[in-house]
Amino acid sequence: MTVLETRRELPTAPELTHREILEILIGLLAALFTAMLSSTIVSNALPTIIADLQGSQTQYTWVLTASLLATTVSTPIWGKLADLMSKKLLVQLAISLFVVGSALAGTAHNVPFLIGARVLQGLAMGGLMALAQAIIGAAIPPRNRGRYSGYMGAVMAVATVSGPLIGGVIVDTSWLGWRWCFYVCVPLAVVSLFILQKYLHLPLIKRKVKVDYLGAILISIAASLPLLWVTFAGHDFPWMSWQSALFVGGTVVFGALAVLVESRVSEPLVPLKVVRERTTALAIVASLAVGVAMFGSALFLGQYFQIARGYSPTEAGLLTIPMMLGSFLGSVGSGQMITRFGKWKRYLIGGGILLVIGLVILGTIDHQTPYWYVGLGMLSMGIGMGMMMQNLVLAVQNTVDVSQIGASSATVSFFRSLGGAVGVAALGAVLAARVKDLILAGLPASARGQASGSGQSLLDVNHLPPQLAELVRHAYGDATGRVFLIAAACAAVSLIAVLFIKEVPLRTTVAKADD
Repeated sequence: MTVLETRRELPTAPELTHREILEILIGLLAALFTAMLSSTIVSNALPTIIADLQGSQTQYTWVLTASLLATTVSTPIWGKLADLMSKKLLVQLAISLFVVGSALAGTAHNVPFLIGARVLQGLAMGGLMALAQAIIGAAIPPRNRGRYSGYMGAVMAVATVSGPLIGGVIVDTSWLGWRWCFYVCVPLAVVSLFILQKYLHLPLIKRKVKVDYLGAILISIAASLPLLWVTFAGHDFPWMSWQSALFVGGTVVFGALAVLVESRVSEPLVPLKVVRERTTALAIVASLAVGVAMFGSALFLGQYFQIARGYSPTEAGLLTIPMMLGSFLGSVGSGQMITRFGKWKRYLIGGGILLVIGLVILGTIDHQTPYWYVGLGMLSMGIGMGMMMQNLVLAVQNTVDVSQIGASSATVSFFRSLGGAVGVAALGAVLAARVKDLILAGLPASARGQASGSGQSLLDVNHLPPQLAELVRHAYGDATGRVFLIAAACAAVSLIAVLFIKEVPLRTTVAKADD
């Protein structure tokens, strides 16, 4: 580890006014909006992109999974650096990296190159998620933070609403093409750079710090191995095999080494003292399940509407509005109520219940389910996600001092992204296996051998023979419900976790007083 001369925010700085906070938030949320927009645009345009690039179901999942993996492994690094260095410099670096990744993704001519560009976007996304929460935590007392966290949740909801719509319009517009799904995010990211340069001015002091490089490497490996395992297992090798044993064993070994290193270094990347706190530990468990629901739903609902139900990308975006509206209402509404009354646990419990109900409803859909029923499930799931996502971070931030706000916030985001990344990969594998079984079961025995080798073309339903296309649509529609039932089980775990969280009154100062 190397000692660096750097700067950090002064924890005892005067609190910012409402106007100053809003000036910072405009640039911060503009950057976050572009990052969320890139994710939601891709999730809806992905069937068209993969069909054009001649990709497979595994590559379909990996275009989103690669970004989530990069987000996951980089989030704690960004969060710790936010406690040690200038948050302004770091957020500008993350935005610049996002612009480069978006430009490269737009020029992709094969799926592996696209996945590489998505990794760059994911690295930037990890920084924006961690730094946005760290900056809000460093500028606003927890008692007033729910209001501004609600704004963040609202921006994320709006990005999720507009992303599929913009992506659908771009894909359906022949003179634009799907590449503009990536290019369209660049201008707003550049604008946010100038806004933050002008308004983001947090007081700084100089300090010698140690960067935990070894911890960063070990945590990255430990987080990547399970994701790689669930992606390749069942396809490249059996679930019960020596390859699986190596992946699982490696995860345990590198995880144990990461814990050992983090317990001994002076500036740990993931502060174990914070993680051992009851509130943080339970929030981490809940965040894992929320990540599965949040990241998985956008991917598999878009695929369900386009492949199973035959809607265009634009129509698929419009059809997911109930989920986005629910997320908007849950996030903004709970944030305003928390700021007004100071109570937060009830909204976590309510959100957990609604999340489970929504996922159970979606777990019963098939290729003939009426839209009002699917919409009801999406609305319930969206409200639940909105009430839980930012408020879990708020609960953790309330237990730590401003000097640890970046690392603690990033820890929750890290496990949420990890749950989403592993969940999407695992659920994608379940969906692919179930679709294959249903297709083979629906084919005559004489055609099964030939069909089993044509998996790469199944996503391009419009160019399949009519009878096979109909069979593929039915298979995807009937298989999707199983994915959401698994997600519902994960959501039930998150509900149990928040039931045991102890509600601590929200403090009215940014810095935490000595116990």
